[in-house]
Amino acid sequence: MFEVEQIIADHKDVIHDVVFDFYGRRMATCSSDQTVKVWDENDQGKWSVTSSWKAHSGSIWRVSWAHPEFGQVLATCSFDRTASVWEEVLGEKVAATMSPTRRWVRRTTLVDSRTSVTDVEFAPKYLGLVLATASADGIIRIYEAPDIMNLSQWPVQHEIANKFPLSCLSWNTSTYKLSSQLLAAGSDDMATITGKVFIFAYSENARKCVKVDTINDITDPVTDLSFAPNAGRTFHILAVASKDLYIVNIKGTTDPTGNSKLDMQTIKFNDHNCPVWRVCWNMLATTLISTGDDGCVRVWRSESLVAA
Repeated sequence: MFEVEQIIADHKDVIHDVVFDFYGRRMATCSSDQTVKVWDENDQGKWSVTSSWKAHSGSIWRVSWAHPEFGQVLATCSFDRTASVWEEVLGEKVAATMSPTRRWVRRTTLVDSRTSVTDVEFAPKYLGLVLATASADGIIRIYEAPDIMNLSQWPVQHEIANKFPLSCLSWNTSTYKLSSQLLAAGSDDMATITGKVFIFAYSENARKCVKVDTINDITDPVTDLSFAPNAGRTFHILAVASKDLYIVNIKGTTDPTGNSKLDMQTIKFNDHNCPVWRVCWNMLATTLISTGDDGCVRVWRSESLVAA
């Protein structure tokens, strides 16, 4: 059985994203009230806000933690057409608690997009301090900080244009048999009946990220997607939130001419009986969490993905 604890977030509008850090002891939330809040868990398991600030001039859609190897770093994206990178700075110690004060400093603002930036996500740490953004105009931009000690510089490494507006993206954390820079993106376009999930990879020949496949089985608008941590498998698993929950098994194969290709199998689960909004794996990829318009949080076992 799961215990539910309600936390009064004190956001003044809709909360769009809630993300835990690598260790699960810190949490970041963002909202249409244009603020970001960072929460810390104490030894008794209680959460409290340790930082809160106005981060954008429009609704904030997503927030992402960098790997702690790079310090306490957050990225946010917004309807105001920008993404920002934030770093936590420790100030002087407070006499009453002898704990240093904390504040988050904006290190850079990424202004390349001409439309709403709908998602932002840091890449796996083995790629370095790399950040991907998705925009409503269908463009994915991949940035890299060449000097992790200077987070004000984030040159664009790749820019990938798509025909459809993008709503979400997810990095694959595994390198097994596939390009290390494997990225999935979803579209919430409702005007066309075509595949809404796209797979991108880094091409050594072209020296850039290119689209390598489209998952044509998923034609409804996509609100979220998440690659499962590899956990020693010889294939990859992508969870997709759409009109239903989809699980996509992805295997790297070769065609008769010897060229690499992706073999994908899609499984649909309609237990929510309504649109699914978010999907999230645990670190061992043994459990998947999904939420939907039915007001339910569903817990799935990865072995057979039967609702727990």
